[in-house]
Amino acid sequence: MSSYNFSKPYLITRSVIPENQEMPVSFVEADRIKHELFYRRNHFPYPSLSSSSSWLPVNGALQRPTLFSMEDLSRFPSKTLKVALECAGNKRSFFEPKVFGEQWEKGAISQGYWTGVPLRDLLQYCGISSQAKEVVIEGYDEGKRPDTDQVHPFKRSLPFDKALHPDTLVAFQFNGEPLPYKHGQPLRLIVPQWYAMASVKWIKQITVTESSFEGPFQAIDYIYYPNKESNEGAFPVTTLNVNSTIQQPVNRDTLDTGEHTIKGIAWTGEGTITEVEISTNGGESWAPVLLERRPSAYEWVSWTWQWPAYEKGEYTIMTRARDSAGRVQPMEAFWNRKGYGYNAVEQIEVKVQ
Repeated sequence: MSSYNFSKPYLITRSVIPENQEMPVSFVEADRIKHELFYRRNHFPYPSLSSSSSWLPVNGALQRPTLFSMEDLSRFPSKTLKVALECAGNKRSFFEPKVFGEQWEKGAISQGYWTGVPLRDLLQYCGISSQAKEVVIEGYDEGKRPDTDQVHPFKRSLPFDKALHPDTLVAFQFNGEPLPYKHGQPLRLIVPQWYAMASVKWIKQITVTESSFEGPFQAIDYIYYPNKESNEGAFPVTTLNVNSTIQQPVNRDTLDTGEHTIKGIAWTGEGTITEVEISTNGGESWAPVLLERRPSAYEWVSWTWQWPAYEKGEYTIMTRARDSAGRVQPMEAFWNRKGYGYNAVEQIEVKVQ
């Protein structure tokens, strides 16, 4: 009888209801992630959709509020962008002191090709009021929050400059196929270079407002709170921090003596990655790694480094990325009580024997 190896990576479950699952970042070879392995972040159970979900109301402070059908959207020029989406809580489990919330490790990030209509084009078609201040995007997903008995939809706003950026998309395809249900079908927002809470799924409506939106997912969650006991110094979560992850080897791996390929990814929310450095001696010395291609603005860049590990022992391997805005991964992440934006220097331990 022939033997076959059917081994393949699977999503890593963090919670079942709502479904929150990590991409198995150490075992993903491609940089275009299939939807089956794309991480899933939900605040509520998946929404029930009907035929009305295929219509998109764009209303509020506009000269011509419009109800768009999918056919209407297809008449606008579309664009396809390769964009990495990262949960603001990615790597939360590494904060010290520990924080409460979903204990994501390294896999609350994925990327692929998103096709859609620039949100700007829809808003300009509708005629923007001179008093317009923000754009509120509401999803069909809703439920009760731990801090209230009320039912809340997932609802977020964008400042006008970000809403009008030509690459902020109302997306209807992922990797050349209709959006998968679990990733926002039929329409979701894609906001490059911001943490993925901004990329609202299952869009129910878009509303232009003349005042600041204060919903709980805007004014309570997705806020950096630097102090454990008070809200002093709080500010909103927006742009991705510069970051890197070692994919192989995995933490606490045991390796034979010899040549080993260390590989990983790096990404940023400002400009592009310009350099990734590696240390195999706990940060005493650093060397540049090889970037696999010229980095672009919205996607991660893969990197490799050949390690001549001929001496037995225990090693601390570290990486740090730098971007074109001059930002570099810090030795310690900016601690905040909700555990957002972790980007400390990446660190794993391995043993060579």
